[in-house]
Amino acid sequence: MRTIPPIAGLLLLLSTSGAFAQESGGGMPRTPSPEGAEVYIQSPEDGAEVTSPFTVRFGLRGMGVAPAGITADNTGHHHLLIDVETPPPPNLPLPSSDNVRHFGLGQTETELDLPPGEHTLQLVLGDALHIPHDPPVRSEVITITVVE
Repeated sequence: MRTIPPIAGLLLLLSTSGAFAQESGGGMPRTPSPEGAEVYIQSPEDGAEVTSPFTVRFGLRGMGVAPAGITADNTGHHHLLIDVETPPPPNLPLPSSDNVRHFGLGQTETELDLPPGEHTLQLVLGDALHIPHDPPVRSEVITITVVE
């Protein structure tokens, strides 16, 4: 297992992204995912009514969890997409925003505080540099309703 310090990973990403973009048609090289790998939301269930704050638990089969910056075969870390209609491009690092939450320390659950109403949740596994695997390891999109 090899560890890339965060600043070294960022410098590597910045220094090489232009060359990779030219060679690969606009994206970054992707880490292969094993056949049958699956990420899923353990809870809440699709269609659940919840009150904020609530806990989201992540599940993973066929791969392991490793913090961002750690490169090891068949591992990655979770990213939670909240109310994202179109998934980010699979050949670029996942952006970090209120709608795309990164769990680069290897976390397998989080507490969310969302406003009342209907929301969608989806998990995407990213490699050491936050790039989705090839093929992408994504959960089904679930819909929850936050009630007051």
